[in-house]
Amino acid sequence: MNRPEKEYLDYLAYQKKYSPRSVDSYQRDLDKFFVFLANEGIAMDDVDEKIVRNFIALERMNGISPRSCQRRLSALRGFYDFCVEHEYVKENVFRFVSSPKAEIAYPKVLFANQVAKLFQENAKRDDELVARDQAILELLYASGMRASELVAMKAMDIDYRSRSIRVTGKRNKTRMVPFSKEAEGAMKEYAKNLRPLLSAKNPNVLTKSAFFLNARGENMTVRGLEYILKQIENKTGVRLGLHPHELRHSFATHLLENGADLRLIQELLGHDSINTTQVYTHVSQKGLKQQYDKAFSRIKKK
Repeated sequence: MNRPEKEYLDYLAYQKKYSPRSVDSYQRDLDKFFVFLANEGIAMDDVDEKIVRNFIALERMNGISPRSCQRRLSALRGFYDFCVEHEYVKENVFRFVSSPKAEIAYPKVLFANQVAKLFQENAKRDDELVARDQAILELLYASGMRASELVAMKAMDIDYRSRSIRVTGKRNKTRMVPFSKEAEGAMKEYAKNLRPLLSAKNPNVLTKSAFFLNARGENMTVRGLEYILKQIENKTGVRLGLHPHELRHSFATHLLENGADLRLIQELLGHDSINTTQVYTHVSQKGLKQQYDKAFSRIKKK
């Protein structure tokens, strides 16, 4: 890793307060570009618009999606801004190169009856971990929390009196998120009857500060949460290609379809910009169109 790259990553981590996962993503994008420069025998301060376009063209030839190319260009644009400011390069050529257009990727959303069936089937399980898994499902759907926010949640963050959770989101921004009575019941059941048993499996107090623990009594990870959702599918037989973000997207879309204000949904999801939240208006309209087509086809048949 060269000196400007290390300084930039340290800047993101310690001054901008980016999460380790975000910093790793930036590093992968930068490393990819520097490998390209090394193969072409080009110095960092000799990069021009043509070289940038060649890099993007090579990425596209290798099957990299326009959206991923957009992300890489954004990471490199920010890096070269940093380099200009610290006089490693004279200008940021990435400012003169437009990103490839990407198709809008609308988030996958579950129908309300699919969510209900998932919860019902999971509650029928009789294994040890059912209480934890039910609490996870109920809370993800009732709060719209990100996977990273759920695994980082502590018992002290929960206020059962107001049925709300203090959530620490991206860039350490905090917000209060409400949750449903169903989620409250599931969380209390898990906290009272199962969490102490899981915690007893791991005597190391430092590794079990989170509210949700894995089967070994350790703090859960995002990857671990994704694995748990896959296991829920295996145990219930309800195959939805389940992912934490699908429950988050379903939460937002169902709120919108039932009359919630877009600004409220933005606040609940922890979005910095209303533009990010507006994707759910398209998802909602798409769902309405599908329901209309399905209903209208029945009318025509009759």
